Amino acid sequence: METDGLIKKELIPRWLLAEITYACPLQCPYCSNPVDFALKKNELSTEDWKRVFTEARKLGSVQLGFSGGEPCVRRDLEELIAHAHDLGYYINLITSAVGMDEERIKAFKTAGLDTIQISLQAPFRELSDAIAGTKSFDHKIEMAKATKRNGLPLILNFVIDRFNIDYLKDTLELALELDANYVEVANAQYYGFALPNRDLLLPTQEQVKRSELVAQEYQRKYSDKMKIYYVIPDYYENRPKPCMNSWGNIFLTITPDGVALPCHASRSLPNANPPSVLEHSIEWIWKESPLFNRYRGMDWMKEPCKTCPERFKDFGGCRCQAFLLTGDAEIADPVCDLSPYHHIVLDAVKEAKMHEKEATVDKLIYRNPKNSKTFCGIKIERE
Repeated sequence: METDGLIKKELIPRWLLAEITYACPLQCPYCSNPVDFALKKNELSTEDWKRVFTEARKLGSVQLGFSGGEPCVRRDLEELIAHAHDLGYYINLITSAVGMDEERIKAFKTAGLDTIQISLQAPFRELSDAIAGTKSFDHKIEMAKATKRNGLPLILNFVIDRFNIDYLKDTLELALELDANYVEVANAQYYGFALPNRDLLLPTQEQVKRSELVAQEYQRKYSDKMKIYYVIPDYYENRPKPCMNSWGNIFLTITPDGVALPCHASRSLPNANPPSVLEHSIEWIWKESPLFNRYRGMDWMKEPCKTCPERFKDFGGCRCQAFLLTGDAEIADPVCDLSPYHHIVLDAVKEAKMHEKEATVDKLIYRNPKNSKTFCGIKIERE
């Protein structure tokens, strides 16, 4: 069967993201978790997660990411990794490294973990701790070294914002020092907590251009030592990103309470009514649920997307971003300069520029209360 010249093929949830908890000792102001995450307290049991992994694997899932919140908060993480390994997944742990020590890294490896991805907020202790809202930089660095000592590939993820973007050279030098295998330099995406912080977090276009040049220089010089991926912010693009490689195409996210989503932000859409793994099988969710079928293919598109030749590349952009910026999830992503709502993005850039001189880290809206002394049994130190 063909639609718009494309042959329809069976869609497989090849990439499974398991957000096993929203709990996290960090309070990053760009966190993509729901802003009301504290209200979502019920987490799937160990056995429920095992069933999810088994069902998704039968559908063809091959890559599994453990995420959160902070996945190391879950004391059954080793057991979950072992089960996923037995099923044949390639497994990546996406972590702040808080709640992890070298013995646990060894246990993760024994269980079958393939890679560890550690987030860093900045290449310097003071700035990193300030952005994270928690004294965590030294521990992150030690865990990065421990990852390499124990023979696991190391991925470093640097979320770029106005406060750290001018230190990208220092960031990449730190990655070289830590012998990272992969480095993801990802400008903050404005969902979750990042959206209300956008005026303070969004870098200027001049900053973005300078950082691109730095990234390109290091990509050329060190391609034989580490792979560097640089993701520029949507707001400085003229065309939207192919979000999740198209809705309901290869990505499947399961939230801590068992809600299944085509992407981590789609819970915010109006009338989403997301299905739950506590009520339905993964197969039904992926193939039959209204949410996963809502924006599959191109039949849902309106103009200018409906007849735009770029629709085969960007799939109309991000539905969640369209809704967050305009209140309508079915229109062209406003990042696109063909969208009648592109002015919203341009206005946001101007507004952020106006806050350039007054932007300081202490004005950011943080994820967790600053006066917390412990979190999920982990002793933490707040800034």
